[in-house]
Amino acid sequence: MRLPLIAPADLSPEQKPLYDDMRKGIASNFNAFKVEREDGALMGPWNPWLHEPAIGKAIWDLTLAMTANAVLADHVRQIAILVVGAHFDAAYEIYAHFAVAKREGMPAERLATLVAGLKPDGLAADESVAYDVAYALCGGGTLPEPLYSLAVSTFGQHGNGELIYLVGLYALVSATLNGFNVPVPERE
Repeated sequence: MRLPLIAPADLSPEQKPLYDDMRKGIASNFNAFKVEREDGALMGPWNPWLHEPAIGKAIWDLTLAMTANAVLADHVRQIAILVVGAHFDAAYEIYAHFAVAKREGMPAERLATLVAGLKPDGLAADESVAYDVAYALCGGGTLPEPLYSLAVSTFGQHGNGELIYLVGLYALVSATLNGFNVPVPERE
């Protein structure tokens, strides 16, 4: 880990409101995995965001908007997020969203295949499209027109936009985690 965790007592005046907002949002949206140390210091991507509160707030606001205004089913979102996490080999991202998807009932075999960077057999049509869009975007270049059109017909224009932004957000999260070498917390 390249950035020390910041105990709540050590937060600057610029960091404190962001910490409070993130902690509140984490409690309601990101509670399937370990996110804080015993003293309340935030782990995962939240710690690097606290180190740069102006940038961190912008990313956190985007994260909240993507969560609050979600139209895609959670299982579809989790597939896309896990494709991105596996592509970037972002350990904390895989750890966190593996836990979320498992809690949501995703089968262990499917989870193992996704985090191995492979497309699982037996995906529903919407899940398959989400996988393909996330995989294609992670590969770089323009999303192929037939796949873009299929995503629009599957999710609608708004849902397809959400999927594209979701892949971009989690690519940013993964780059943050990898750049700052954010570890997976010890499992208890």
